[in-house]
Amino acid sequence: MADYKAPVSEISFVINDLLNIDQLTSIPDFAEATPELVDAVVEEAGKFAADVIAPLNRIGDIQHSKASNGEVKTPDGFQEAYRLFIENGWLSLAQPTQYGGQGLPFTLHMAASEFWNSANMALALCPMLSAGAIDALVAHGSEELREKFLPNMIDASWSGTMNLTESHAGSDLSNLKTKATPNGDHYLIKGQKIYITWGEHDMTDNIIHIVLAPLVDAPAGVKGLSLFLVPKFLVNDDGSLGERNDLTVVSTEEKMGINASPTCVMSFGENEGAVGYMIGEPGQGLSCMFTLMNHARLEVGLEGVGIAERSYQDALDYAKTRVQGRNPETGESTTIIGHPDVQRMLMQMKSSVDAMRAVCFDASMSHDLRGHANSQEERDYHSTKFALLTPITKAWCTELVNEVTSLGIQVHGGMGFIEETGVAQHYRDARITAIYEGTNGIQANDLVGRKLLRDSGAGFKDLMAEMDVTINSLGSDHALVRQFVKYKDSLQETAQFILDNSGSSSNFEGAISFNFLMQMGYVCGAWYHLRSFEIGQAKLEAGEGDAKFYRNKKLAANFFINQMLPRATAYGDAVTQGASIGCELSADAFA
Repeated sequence: MADYKAPVSEISFVINDLLNIDQLTSIPDFAEATPELVDAVVEEAGKFAADVIAPLNRIGDIQHSKASNGEVKTPDGFQEAYRLFIENGWLSLAQPTQYGGQGLPFTLHMAASEFWNSANMALALCPMLSAGAIDALVAHGSEELREKFLPNMIDASWSGTMNLTESHAGSDLSNLKTKATPNGDHYLIKGQKIYITWGEHDMTDNIIHIVLAPLVDAPAGVKGLSLFLVPKFLVNDDGSLGERNDLTVVSTEEKMGINASPTCVMSFGENEGAVGYMIGEPGQGLSCMFTLMNHARLEVGLEGVGIAERSYQDALDYAKTRVQGRNPETGESTTIIGHPDVQRMLMQMKSSVDAMRAVCFDASMSHDLRGHANSQEERDYHSTKFALLTPITKAWCTELVNEVTSLGIQVHGGMGFIEETGVAQHYRDARITAIYEGTNGIQANDLVGRKLLRDSGAGFKDLMAEMDVTINSLGSDHALVRQFVKYKDSLQETAQFILDNSGSSSNFEGAISFNFLMQMGYVCGAWYHLRSFEIGQAKLEAGEGDAKFYRNKKLAANFFINQMLPRATAYGDAVTQGASIGCELSADAFA
């Protein structure tokens, strides 16, 4: 496995050039986030990821985190690395200043987070969930809860979790058995949750569990759910830690990947009940939880980017050093990077990563703008755009990472199948991302049902109008533009087909949603590549920057639009031509 090299120049290109950081720095709330500061933070985050976190990736995969006697021991080096993470204030980048945060854009947090996930996704899951828990508390918690818990969560000395799933329920949250009983100024929580990432560990002083559960007398279904903050250790009025709460880890799961990340079965209230504090109002738990979930969905998409980037780096390094066969032009012995098919696989990996990264960062920038833009009109626009891009970010990027990491193994040939190279770990670690935080089928249903149909395609049409700006800028006679327009028009036709036929069958949305999401993902990815091509061309003509970097941007765009974007046609045909057979399927078809 090659040493990890943080792709600082790639991140800088996306934030500063492709998406234009000035639209954030012109906002008073982010006035301090100058391009110079952004570049400095990105540079240091990349160094920290490469020097401190990345060397632990293989160690964690081998050693695992394991539960014993109600405690979880993390692999060698994890405690020390996380202590440095805390000391450097990395989690506080985009957090509110009134609770100890630095108040920088969420987009900058995402830049650092990509590095953490490339370097060591299993470890990165801990601060990712903490950041989501902070979001939920900031948005919905009482001021008393914020003041008591946020400072230590923001400085990362206390971590956070998300407790939704129960063994009998899976993604169906309507019949949770965990219950909360009022008890004075707090609640007593009793029940068991599964798949709790970093639910117990030895890296922080306290663990703040965000738990979804109905009150004992709540009505059945999701409308009866409330959200609770349940600390591992109770917190005294002076902020010091008190006695251990009535909760414990039952076991940790044996998994195919992310072995260093403890996936816990958590038991709440085996005795008198775990003390919890309500976040938000009774019965509003699911809407409060979605603040955390939407954050997590963006970061899970980014996990896909991070692991795909690491897989590409390892494949490229191996291809440059592995001597095998002969160069088809010279007939001389060559490293395998000289073979056209290896070049195809590497460029497929690279161009996919570029597209995935752009989707993630465009969504994160809309996340910033929806809350901080100067006008209400801008905030409304980016709120809609953020909602539209979130399922694309999560699902499309995590579908592609499974393909990219598979190609990484393929480039290595037989050595890729051998664990000692480390590249199989990327493939195993990546697989969970398509399942996390609502499976990709759930994301696709969300895209069609809530994001396309609910506003009759208005938000979708606004995004298409953004694409038209790029088309007009490059000119309709440009070869790449002509290619792109063909697939963009097809996507719009598919969307109209869905709008026209959504009521034709109760199975319609579920039958077509995944294929539509994938079609839209490829068109969005190609749009960002088209913009990259335009920027690269302008930089080369002006003689600015690294000429090789910008030439390669143009090559990647050309490859993606001509070799990857054609997949969009098949996904679109599967919607418009295949909807009827999808609607006809039933359980009897699989007897």
